[in-house]
Amino acid sequence: MMKSEEKDFTDQKLTEIKTESYKFIDKWKDRNDYLSNPQVLYEAIKEYESWATNYGTSGNLGYYFSLKSHLDESDTKIKAICNQIHDFSTKIENDIQFFMHRISKISFEDQTKFLDFEKLSEYKHMLEKLFQESKYLLSEPEEKILNLKSLTSYSNWTKMTSTFLSKEEAYVLDEKTNKKLKKNFSEISSLMSSTNKEVRKSAKNAFDKIQKKYSEVAEHEINSILQNKKIDDELRNFSRPDTARHLSDDISTDVVDAMIDSVSKNFKIAHDYYELKAKLFKVKKLDYEDRNVPYGEIEKSYAFEKSTKLVKSVFNNLDKEFFEIFECFINNGQVDVFPKKAKSAGAFCTHGTIKQPTYILLNHTNKLNDVLTLAHELGHGINNEFIKKSQGELNFDTPLSTAEVASTFMEDFVLGKILKTANDEERLSIMMMKLNDDISTIFRQVACYKFEQELHFEFRQKGYLPKEEIGIIFKKHMNSYMGEYVDQPKGTENWWVYWSHIRSFFYVYSYASGLLISKSLQNKVKKDKAFILKVKTFLSAGLSKSPKDIFKDLGIDISQKDFWNNGIEEVSKLLTETEALAKKLKKI
Repeated sequence: MMKSEEKDFTDQKLTEIKTESYKFIDKWKDRNDYLSNPQVLYEAIKEYESWATNYGTSGNLGYYFSLKSHLDESDTKIKAICNQIHDFSTKIENDIQFFMHRISKISFEDQTKFLDFEKLSEYKHMLEKLFQESKYLLSEPEEKILNLKSLTSYSNWTKMTSTFLSKEEAYVLDEKTNKKLKKNFSEISSLMSSTNKEVRKSAKNAFDKIQKKYSEVAEHEINSILQNKKIDDELRNFSRPDTARHLSDDISTDVVDAMIDSVSKNFKIAHDYYELKAKLFKVKKLDYEDRNVPYGEIEKSYAFEKSTKLVKSVFNNLDKEFFEIFECFINNGQVDVFPKKAKSAGAFCTHGTIKQPTYILLNHTNKLNDVLTLAHELGHGINNEFIKKSQGELNFDTPLSTAEVASTFMEDFVLGKILKTANDEERLSIMMMKLNDDISTIFRQVACYKFEQELHFEFRQKGYLPKEEIGIIFKKHMNSYMGEYVDQPKGTENWWVYWSHIRSFFYVYSYASGLLISKSLQNKVKKDKAFILKVKTFLSAGLSKSPKDIFKDLGIDISQKDFWNNGIEEVSKLLTETEALAKKLKKI
């Protein structure tokens, strides 16, 4: 398509989206009858859902160019179109937000008649969530003010720190040449997991210097966004700094508290893992940067054809429908497999509206991790397809609290298949790799969550936290999960500086909750293969119910600590098996 033709096509599609969007906006913005009459609200929601399904704020055009941008991040024309679509989309989003905002403000006395209206049953949980959120919403003009100030009071601060760090370079030992070469910040971070001890030390020293260089900047930044969060929470009458996150993720605070408490009481599992790793590495203690260094070597090559055959076999054994969805993705060209110049790094699964196809982006290089990544992203894709079959547009998504359940569920079953065919040396390396992932995902993230809680509490008590005090709190919580077999030398007190997690406020619990729920479901399937039908019920639920209610329907109470302990026990079993294998091989 020629440049002028592409511009004409883009403009034509944006005009179409704008026309359809403002048909809805203009029809309902000055009406109040849908706020008192359930039948009228049903009609309005149906129209809103039709708009969201067929157009949304950017339609097929936005989804298409978003995908294209990931396939070629160097194409400035695509970037320009994406920016144009983003600005266009933001304007519509701001103009249409009145609809849900006003529904949430329906009086408490009138809410029951809407919740009990049969035609609105498929939207019942959406309405329940809106009514719950309304307790913390301000007026429409006030909400717009908060949106406007978020850039200056939050986004610009966090961008400043991350931008400074991303531009840093230093001379560190190179793995291949063993000479000091200039590396960027991302490369330095990666080299701290090198199997070469001298390379790790060189990278760690450079990393320490960069963190220290920006620690004063980060001190001002973190205090500013903590103050902004405090102001927002006070305006909305949130009793705890993490309540807003729980509300947004549709998960009860008692559920998160139960999970955090259960994991915290089992930090000894992480301590024992690091003791085992120290013994395998023949050292008294691991240095802080040694935590993620892989043990042993996994030499097998996994070409994509071999990987797909393996994953399909596992999926087919779990449930034929999983296998069929995977087949469709491959046959329909919905998986972009291999690395290429300017393509986005990493991997992801993405979806737009319920009518738009799911796409999976990979960068397959024939390594074991690539097989697990394939299974992980397909888990997300299968989850999407199950929701599509069972729900409408307004329930087509997963809350953050359970977003990683399907992906880790599929990934772990594939890993189990790989372990069955590996020799003992390979099994020990793979099991240590899996333990490292589990410890980082569950125990480290819970320690991070508790660090965040104390950070907000201390700030609200004192009004300002100097970098030295933040460093003390940080090391305290890292030590709580790592134990005595990991050393935190001078310099690591500043490692909170780069940690983007704490700038996104309390979302890290979802890594732990997702994996622990997944492990509990895996355990039930292993004991009773028929339980996969209940897993499929979960995969189909989308946003139609809260996670707590979805699992309650399956006979599972996720607010009970016993539930979380079941998932934790799976990690403990793997650790015991790994220790036994290491002794059998006389590695410890």
